[in-house]
Amino acid sequence: MARVQVTYENHIALVRLTRADKMNAVDQEMIDAIIAAGREVAASDARVAVISGEGRAFCAGIDITGLSGMMGKEPADVLMPRSHGEGTTNQWQEVAMVWARLEIPVIAAIHGVCFGAGIQLALGCDIRIAAPGTKFAVMEMKWGIVPDMGGMVLLPKLVRSDVLRRLTYTAAPVESDQAERWGLITEIAEDPLAAALSLAETIAGKSPAAIRAAKRLIEIAESAPAEEVLLAESRLQSELIGKPEQMEVIAAEMQKRPAVFK
Repeated sequence: MARVQVTYENHIALVRLTRADKMNAVDQEMIDAIIAAGREVAASDARVAVISGEGRAFCAGIDITGLSGMMGKEPADVLMPRSHGEGTTNQWQEVAMVWARLEIPVIAAIHGVCFGAGIQLALGCDIRIAAPGTKFAVMEMKWGIVPDMGGMVLLPKLVRSDVLRRLTYTAAPVESDQAERWGLITEIAEDPLAAALSLAETIAGKSPAAIRAAKRLIEIAESAPAEEVLLAESRLQSELIGKPEQMEVIAAEMQKRPAVFK
């Protein structure tokens, strides 16, 4: 994959956007590579993934010149077919949603700028760690369009309605401190990649089955009625208690050692 590199270390999938000369701007090749990377990680034995960008930025957004193939086509013919995500997304939406659907946690390590397609990719992650001074923008209004890469599924879960509207209506960039106050990012770190990897190591050391169950439970809790959440709590817990991984966690705690999972 020319635009994305995926490597694995200690059950952590390291996903790097590698178009540094263009500030990791998203063209058709990048779209294909990001989706392919998500599918690869989903099929791997990784317990957590970390997404970062090489060079000066996490992602500067859509590369307009790289998407000239859309010119002259009827927009609805391009955008409306549900070609990805088992018939739920188009290719642009899949850039973010392929990560949101992963069973494992995904952490974004963000620096420089995170605009447009970049911010929607970051929204597909469970956790976002950003360097001081990083700039974020829901950029689409600058070009007279609306966010259309999954952001309107993901962003309303993080920020208040007035913040969502301000970001969308103005396309104005905000820096890390404001983004953190609004809930757009999780935390600020001088070295976001190092912080993301440290957090990933912590998560990778937990029971993989419990982490996957926790992610499923949180997704249910964010949208379902209370009765469904309560049932999900009981169902998922019953699938964990007394199983080999949970027994290993208990043994490791009692013996003051790291747990070892197959």
